[in-house]
Amino acid sequence: MEESNQEKCAMEIPKKNRYTKEHEWVLLENDTALVGITDYAQQHLGDVVFVELPEIGTELRKGEAFCVVESVKAASDVYAPISGEVLEINETLEDHPEILNQSPYEKGWIVKIKVDDGTEYNDLMKAEDYEQFIEKEEE
Repeated sequence: MEESNQEKCAMEIPKKNRYTKEHEWVLLENDTALVGITDYAQQHLGDVVFVELPEIGTELRKGEAFCVVESVKAASDVYAPISGEVLEINETLEDHPEILNQSPYEKGWIVKIKVDDGTEYNDLMKAEDYEQFIEKEEE
């Protein structure tokens, strides 16, 4: 029990981001959202070996899969936390997918999205809510 509490404390959950129940994070600046997977997600996936990125210009709908992250353990879909058009992809992940493990919030972002509906952002969990969600999921 004590070990898992220490693990939770070591997990990074930046307060400036919003989160989904599928363990994606969003950082909104004006009408552009930076999106990636959380520290919790990358820890549970294990060593990431491949990332299948969407194409620039792809229209994403909130809740739809837009990316696949493969690890030594499993392949996992990444779901759009917010609707919009893919403006930019993190091409570095194609050659260095391990960046998702090393820096999920800074260098390991997956896409930049031009947001269609800013109100969708308000439906996402704040850091405190996401932390509580993880704790319940771990029980």
